[in-house]
Amino acid sequence: MNGTPSSPPALPPNNRVILITGAGGAIGSATAIALAAQGVSVVLLGRTLPPLEKTYDAIIAAGHPKPAICPLDFASATATEFHNVAKLIQDEFGRLDGIVHAAASIGSLTPIEHYDLPLWSRVLQINLTAPMLLTRACLELLKASGSAAILFSTSEVGHRGQAYWGAYGVAQAAIENLVETLADELAENTAIRVNSIDPGPIRSRLRALAFPGEDPNSLPEAATVIPVYLHLMSSAQDNITGSRIQATKHSRYSA
Repeated sequence: MNGTPSSPPALPPNNRVILITGAGGAIGSATAIALAAQGVSVVLLGRTLPPLEKTYDAIIAAGHPKPAICPLDFASATATEFHNVAKLIQDEFGRLDGIVHAAASIGSLTPIEHYDLPLWSRVLQINLTAPMLLTRACLELLKASGSAAILFSTSEVGHRGQAYWGAYGVAQAAIENLVETLADELAENTAIRVNSIDPGPIRSRLRALAFPGEDPNSLPEAATVIPVYLHLMSSAQDNITGSRIQATKHSRYSA
């Protein structure tokens, strides 16, 4: 791992802890700030420090519980490093009540016959293998929670394949299968809920890379879909698992 979490204060016994990947991006940052506003202690995981520190500063400035920062590059992280993340969360917080997977990489919009093979592997690693490894490493912590939730990010290209989306589209489709598999495996003997969420078109760096000719001001900000994330991560929502949620169709949700 490229760093260690900053040390948070001792937690009240009922305080929830949620890990956010891609916590410097549009969705990850907005989700982290919104959860912190509810009194949740968030662990901010991402590739580079400056975006994580921006999210951290916004949470502190608002007077919310002090978060932890955990830099980790999904493209090169190993299973051992993901287990180290889980151990650090255990050591610093003593619990974990959820994971929001918001980290993502587009790669390139290229026909399959011309797709660069090292880039293919990198995109699958970031969007599929790394989230699986991190989730697996954290399962024991999540099982100990009274009501844990895992939320994976997906998109419409994971629901129906589209030309040129390459490794990103394939990874999104695989994530949806992973959600169903995990939900089925964990349904019997745990209180862990597993779902995927498609935020739809929002103003973000990822969207700008995919649609460079699009006017970003024509898109809604990430904050408009965050109530759906809060709803799915709420400890009260124990009846939704194994589902694919389209955020723009469920804007009525609130946590």
